[in-house]
Amino acid sequence: MTIRVGLSTASLYPDNAATAFATAARLGYDAIEVMVWTDPVTQEAGALRALSELHGLPVVSVHAPTLLLTQRIWGADPWGKVDRSIELALEVGAGTVVLHPPFRWQKEYAAGFVDGIALREHDHGIRLAVENMYPWRTARREVMAYLPHWDPVEQPYDHVTLDLSHTATAGSDALEMAHRLGSRLAHLHLADGLGSFLDEHLVPGRGTQPCADVLEHLADSDWSGEVVVEVSTRKGDREQREVDLAASLAFARLALMPTRGSSRI
Repeated sequence: MTIRVGLSTASLYPDNAATAFATAARLGYDAIEVMVWTDPVTQEAGALRALSELHGLPVVSVHAPTLLLTQRIWGADPWGKVDRSIELALEVGAGTVVLHPPFRWQKEYAAGFVDGIALREHDHGIRLAVENMYPWRTARREVMAYLPHWDPVEQPYDHVTLDLSHTATAGSDALEMAHRLGSRLAHLHLADGLGSFLDEHLVPGRGTQPCADVLEHLADSDWSGEVVVEVSTRKGDREQREVDLAASLAFARLALMPTRGSSRI
């Protein structure tokens, strides 16, 4: 089975979803992940279906607006955000909703988070893949910002998104996490990082994360999820952005090539 490589619309920020679809199609990506953002197109199923049809790119995942910077999108109720993300995913044919764990100040939401996720997966037949995060750190202190924890490995989620920029920031062993998650690993955000306090989302291969090893592991495991490139390109001009996105796709495709016996080709 060939693992598809998609592009997150977040990789084109601050450009809009229409630019992301056009860029992904031009560079040869297989699919799109929609980050629900202030761009109204990311919130409108009809517009997303039109872009998907125009460019021949399926929307395979929707990233719910559960980031710190998207707290005002779709109201203040966190479950309302999740439910609208599920509705959007179903309307565009996406099989996965990516979401972050609750912030520590969302105590009521956190208390029912595990059961609420399981109930919605059962009711809607869609994967709610909770993303690994990281402690918030400065030079002097570390803050536990997420409940029940930033590391989903020990949590009873049926589906998890592994983000390789977040593993860098957290100081986690990404390959070990992939092995421990096993069949619960439903989705991969491909990026890289150098272990900074900041969430860097570098082009894979430009940081310290075992990006190729994780991809090879997935390819050799007959994995059925999707790889989505989620890198930051906002500091470069348009030409550099396309170079970075093309390099990310090439990196993924090379690492995902099938094996012959014990040797990768």
